[in-house]
Amino acid sequence: MSRRDNWVVGINAVASALEHDVEHVREVLLEAGAKNPRLAGIEETARRREVPVRRVPLQSLEGIAGGLRHQGAIARYEAPRTHDEKDLAGLVEAAEGKALVLVLDGVQDPHNLGACLRTAAAAGVTAVVIPKDKAAPINATVRKVSAGAADRIPVVSVTNLARCLRGLKEQGVWIYGLDGGAAAGLHGTDLRGNVALVLGGEGEGLRRLTRETCDGLVRIPMPGEMESLNVSVATGVALFEAVRQREAV
Repeated sequence: MSRRDNWVVGINAVASALEHDVEHVREVLLEAGAKNPRLAGIEETARRREVPVRRVPLQSLEGIAGGLRHQGAIARYEAPRTHDEKDLAGLVEAAEGKALVLVLDGVQDPHNLGACLRTAAAAGVTAVVIPKDKAAPINATVRKVSAGAADRIPVVSVTNLARCLRGLKEQGVWIYGLDGGAAAGLHGTDLRGNVALVLGGEGEGLRRLTRETCDGLVRIPMPGEMESLNVSVATGVALFEAVRQREAV
């Protein structure tokens, strides 16, 4: 794990870590002399929850942030909070036939992953599944872009994505992969009940084995001249189509 992976950077990310995952926050660093009332609020929360707080020079924060926009607040974080693969079955079962799972097959840009997590939290997903290899880790950038979503929804990191999808099938979850060349359209697909939506990474899309494991492939209708959407945008379109269908029941 790189040094940056051990830090949560930015006001929203630090506040969210203190609110939702305080047991992993080891220390909060705030800009010395800064008058921002939100920094004072973070300091008050941290002290109330018995998390050490230090006021440090701006240069120190910039050195730790490594180019990320820290806004005067950084927290030292023990480890990213992800769920083990064995937790996924319980999460699906607890959804009582209405599980909505987002599966990201190799999203490597942390900004895209953070945006996907933020959208997933807004859509009320049951869990987000990511592979352990060839994918962005839940690091400081992801946590900042997600605006706290990385703390609010279960993120399940799996060793073998195809095996995980087969396990979901055994629980009665229908697996739909997003593919621009698919014959079936997203809006004509029944996304109620137990459903997992699988989106591929930047550039290559779904990997062959992932594609073959899906129950079906669907496309997002695009009457315009663009051939594809950014993965975070596609995630939003797909998840909120599922939300629309479920609320219409």
